Amino acid sequence: MSDAPDYTPPKIWTWNKANGGRFANINRPVAGPTHDKELPVGKHPLQLYSLATPNGVKVTVMLEELLAAGHKGAEYDAWLIRIGEGDQFGSGFVGVNPNSKIPALLDRSGPAPIRVFESGAILVHLAEKFGAFLPKDPAPRAECLSWLFWQMGSAPYLGGGFGHFYAYAPSKMEYPIDRFSMEVKRQLDVLDRRLAESEFLAGPDYTIADIAVWPWYGGLQNGWLYGAAAEFLQVEEYKNLRRWNDSIGARPAVQRGRMVNRVSGVPSSQLHERHDASDFETKTQDKLAPAAE
Repeated sequence: MSDAPDYTPPKIWTWNKANGGRFANINRPVAGPTHDKELPVGKHPLQLYSLATPNGVKVTVMLEELLAAGHKGAEYDAWLIRIGEGDQFGSGFVGVNPNSKIPALLDRSGPAPIRVFESGAILVHLAEKFGAFLPKDPAPRAECLSWLFWQMGSAPYLGGGFGHFYAYAPSKMEYPIDRFSMEVKRQLDVLDRRLAESEFLAGPDYTIADIAVWPWYGGLQNGWLYGAAAEFLQVEEYKNLRRWNDSIGARPAVQRGRMVNRVSGVPSSQLHERHDASDFETKTQDKLAPAAE
C-alpha cells in the first residue's frame, strides 16, 4: 500500500459526487427525503425498519432475546430497508428517523406511536419497556450503559474509519489504514482485558451492552466484516474475546436475530422480512427461491 499524491484542501469545500467511491449513489451532504414513500405497517406493536448490518442486528437480536425470555409484547414486524437503493431517504422513513440511517423503530403499543432511532437508543427503550437486559441496581446499570456508549463511540472508528479505508475507499492509502488499524487493535485490547475479568461486559449477566458490541467486534473476529480484515488485524489472538464471542454466538435468539433483514450469505441464513416466529422455518430465501431446473 502507498499513499496517494499529496492533497491540499481548497479554502472552501465543495461536493464532488465523483469522489464518493462505492457509496457515491447514496452519500450526500444534506438531509431530508429524496422521494415520497410511505412505510408499511404490520400487525404487531413494534415495527422495525432495518437491514442486517451490525447496527441492525443489535435490534433484531434484542427483540428475539425478549421473545425468548417470554415477553410476548415484543412481537414485531421487521421490514427490509435496502440502503444501497436509497430506501432510507423515503419520506416515511425520514419521518421515523430524520438521520436516514437504519435501524428505526416505531413503537405502536401505546396511545400514540413513539419513534426511536439510533440503535443504542432502541436497545435502551426496549430494555426499559420490558424490564430486561438492563440492570436496575445503580452500579451494574452504570457499567452496562458505559459499555453500550463505548460501543456507540468506538464502532465508527471500526466501520467508517478502518472498514471504509481498508475495504471500500477507491484507492488504498497507508496512512488512514494504519491509523484506524491501530485504533481498532486498541479497542480489541480494551475488550479483551475487560473480558479477562468478567464473563460479560457489564458483569456476570448478559445485557444490552453485549448485544450492542457483539455484532461489531464478534463479527470482526468471525470474519464477517470487511473481507480479510480478521486476518489482517490478527483478531484471533484475543482469546477472552473469542470465549465471549462464541458464548453469545451460540445463543438461539442471537442466531435468529442475525438472520432477520439479511440479504447476503447463504440463502438459508436470509430472512428478508420477519412478521411471525414461524417465518424462520418457512420464509428463508432457500425456501422462497425458485427450484433449480
